[in-house]
Amino acid sequence: MRTLLAGIFLAFASCSPAPAPALAPTASAAPAVPVYSYQVVATYPHDKAAFTEGLQFADGAMYESTGMEGTSWVRKFDLATGAVQAQHNIDSQYFGEGMVVLPDKIISVTWKSQKGFVLDRATLAPKGEFTYTGEGWGLTTDGARVFMSDGTSRIRTFDPATLQENGAIDVNMNGRPVDQINELEFIKGEIWANVFQSDRILRIDPATGNVASVVYLANLLSPQDRRGVDVLNGIAYDGAGERIFVTGKYWPKIFEIKLKDPAPPAKPN
Repeated sequence: MRTLLAGIFLAFASCSPAPAPALAPTASAAPAVPVYSYQVVATYPHDKAAFTEGLQFADGAMYESTGMEGTSWVRKFDLATGAVQAQHNIDSQYFGEGMVVLPDKIISVTWKSQKGFVLDRATLAPKGEFTYTGEGWGLTTDGARVFMSDGTSRIRTFDPATLQENGAIDVNMNGRPVDQINELEFIKGEIWANVFQSDRILRIDPATGNVASVVYLANLLSPQDRRGVDVLNGIAYDGAGERIFVTGKYWPKIFEIKLKDPAPPAKPN
């Protein structure tokens, strides 16, 4: 996730907008996987002080986890108003990362400390801790497994009851590994994953690790909203309403989006 060496961050936060979006695919280099665009359905307020690491819609509310030492927290808030309903502040020694809401608890991870936290789902009160190896980035679940990204092309799986690692998925597109896998969300049988420092979301088949399609989210923010923001990061899904939400680090808004069908492949001349 890591714009986060201190000097880089200070320079970035003081004067830089989000990284320029990657170039969209062209007709001369048509992708082997479909590339979806989007339309904005609605916007909602987002705490501009939130360095977003995890996002999930559950219990009719939005849950979010944030990073940076001293300002990492897990929060439940009202989507429409942004009003905070519950919050757990992570100890200042830790850099918070992704979180996932499970039926009986919430779990969150940290960047380099190899430590995760178990929280009460209703109150966000701490209930326990667990450990893992390597870095922790994003989290999601299909109900049977917890998936965790670590910045590489590998998504690791954990038993939701024991929080013990039990497998891995290697993400690839067109036969090549895709690293920098970041925030995760499970949507209709697919893992959706932000690619760090890009405007892309990958839609991954969890059985094979193959990228089935790409969602290209350039220019979500207006020019006036881009000042002081960081990268796109944060995907949430409302299964009952079939709504998709996205946001980014220090973004002033959460966007509800609808996918637009990909353009057909260009015909050769």
